[in-house]
Amino acid sequence: MCAVEAARRGRSVLVIDHNAAPGEKIRISGGGRCNFTNLEAPPSRFLSENPRFAVSALKRFTPRDFIARIDAAGIGWHEKTLGQLFCDGSAKQIVALLTGQMAEAGAELWLGTTVEAVERGSDFLLRTSRGLVRARRLVLATGGKSIPKMGATGLAYRIAAELGLAVTETRPALVPLTFAEQELEGVRLLAGVAVPARVHCGRVAFEEGFLFTHRGLSGPSILQISSYWREGGEIRVDLLPGAAAGSAIRAMKSANGKSSLGRGVAALLPEKLAQHVLIRAGLSGTTRLGDMSNASIERLAAAIHDWRVRPVGSEGYRTAEVTLGGIDTAGLSSQTMEARACPGLHVIGEAVDVTGWLGGYNFQWAWSSGWAAGQAV
Repeated sequence: MCAVEAARRGRSVLVIDHNAAPGEKIRISGGGRCNFTNLEAPPSRFLSENPRFAVSALKRFTPRDFIARIDAAGIGWHEKTLGQLFCDGSAKQIVALLTGQMAEAGAELWLGTTVEAVERGSDFLLRTSRGLVRARRLVLATGGKSIPKMGATGLAYRIAAELGLAVTETRPALVPLTFAEQELEGVRLLAGVAVPARVHCGRVAFEEGFLFTHRGLSGPSILQISSYWREGGEIRVDLLPGAAAGSAIRAMKSANGKSSLGRGVAALLPEKLAQHVLIRAGLSGTTRLGDMSNASIERLAAAIHDWRVRPVGSEGYRTAEVTLGGIDTAGLSSQTMEARACPGLHVIGEAVDVTGWLGGYNFQWAWSSGWAAGQAV
């Protein structure tokens, strides 16, 4: 995006990528269909030490602006849940659109090329595997550490630090959470069970899909909350959001007191999960509903609506969709993405300490920040 905009302004542009193919994280995203933006992208859905930093770029190049480019290219798309937009066909269409526009504008692309060193004098001097490159302006657009098998590294952070920029703490985000062995023992048989759930961490909550795995928890609600969770912290899970389990069990008790509690809970939750909830509540599934006391019903309701668990960690950068943290926004212009400590250096996309929610927000930040820098370089 940055290269397209800069080249359209008549600049001489070179994009250097150490991968053999461009846009690999675009290609694999959204199950191969690319969740390329979200209908709404307010700054409140981005995490940063300066939550207002993203406002300027997001306002100047909006989701509607990117959709217009998709429409002009004839790429079909559809909306899924919560404003998430996906290609009807392949994510490769987005890669082809961007690389095609780069070529049309005259930007050059070097694939399979590593950057070995960056020196700053009157210009930037890059030592690459294809030789020396001298540039008036340098843009770091190499993302974060997430999904190293796709070629992700911490290169942007290293170059930024060498050129005098501060880097905030970085950690995996939008990532499955893992349990210690003692917690796994109780949930291992639930691997593969999925339900809608509301997951809380402190004052933040997300209500989306929830999945038990062989190592812990995943699904959109867990990926979202992982950006807010810290080691040692607790999360709270409502396994039946929007319903009142206690009221439902009391209604079943009134309708047919001879029916078993196990059958009643299995009417609310998948059978394996129902059994797990009963064990946590210290109740037997063979108990007749008519024999359930109010205290027992309340204990069961708490096990369903307020499951408290303390993950031990996450799956790490191996499966994290993004990297939380990055190059400190305090040292960057929100208008041009230029570094104050190193004039001529710009930082965009995931390399910056701006991290979006799950659902197309991180791609929109890439388009918006790239567009902003492309107007200035």
